Amino acid sequence: MKLLHDLPGDLWVFAYGSLMWRPGFDYLERLPARLTGLHRSLCVYSFVHRGTPECPGLVLGLDRGGACRGIAYRVAAQKRSETIAYLRDREQVTKIYIEAMRNVTLLEHDHRIVPALTYLVDRGHRQYAGKLSIDQQLQHIRRAHGKSGANPDYVLATVAELESHGYRDENLHQLAERLKGPHETPHAPIP
Repeated sequence: MKLLHDLPGDLWVFAYGSLMWRPGFDYLERLPARLTGLHRSLCVYSFVHRGTPECPGLVLGLDRGGACRGIAYRVAAQKRSETIAYLRDREQVTKIYIEAMRNVTLLEHDHRIVPALTYLVDRGHRQYAGKLSIDQQLQHIRRAHGKSGANPDYVLATVAELESHGYRDENLHQLAERLKGPHETPHAPIP
């Protein structure tokens, strides 16, 4: 099997979180896309970008089931290795994600299907947050801050990007509404 760096042609990258609004790499095309079989979920404790090990935030991962609308970026073949190195440095700081190629449907271009690099959550990793209640998510998000900024900013920027494409992610939108509202007193410590 060829290494990801050695595959011919342009590279497609599927974005479902901060890569949608802050890709950080050069690309030729940016198109709405859908990935089937995985869904966007705040299921990753962030120890670096949006939190710390002592005060973890929550960031998005692709978890099993459903579907996810996001962005597919087409990267020029000559930028493939540079882009993969950048993404590994950014996404794999703590190795919480599994790097994988998955077929995504481009929601323009007659729904063409292309293989795209994406990052799936590793359910066996200690940072896997599973299914937290909305109250538990809010407690983590409100207090967390990491090297990329405050956790609430991450959630609100992701929701704004989804809305700009006409998408709605019910869980994220509920969190965003509560983050914008008055702070509630936490009922119990975070488990």
